[in-house]
Amino acid sequence: MTYAIIETGGKQLRVEPGRFYDIELLPVDAEESITLENLLLIQHEDQVHIGQPFVEGATLQATVMQHYRGRKVIVYKMKPKKKTRKKRGHRQEITRLMIDSISLNGAVLASAENNTPASSTPSTEAE
Repeated sequence: MTYAIIETGGKQLRVEPGRFYDIELLPVDAEESITLENLLLIQHEDQVHIGQPFVEGATLQATVMQHYRGRKVIVYKMKPKKKTRKKRGHRQEITRLMIDSISLNGAVLASAENNTPASSTPSTEAE
């Protein structure tokens, strides 16, 4: 199993090809491809590549699926006996990414096509 740890939006996230992840808003249009180069670690089979701080020559190809807003978070501040109350809400802007492939020095280590399990169709045998 191949995975990578990336840094985006001030957070670190473990990603695998063929899966989608919600991260903070990226300035990219929907249905567009993007290349991320802030890979902190890559694990491929028995090999582990650790960056200082980033892995040299490592890239991650992803497709932006959509942009949307997250759940509303209510911030309520109150000072007792002072008649002071503040109620504010916040919705974070989120980008949903589909991870296509992880590459190291131009060689594709893993891609979404390789990680999808083969569909097992029942075969009919004539006796």
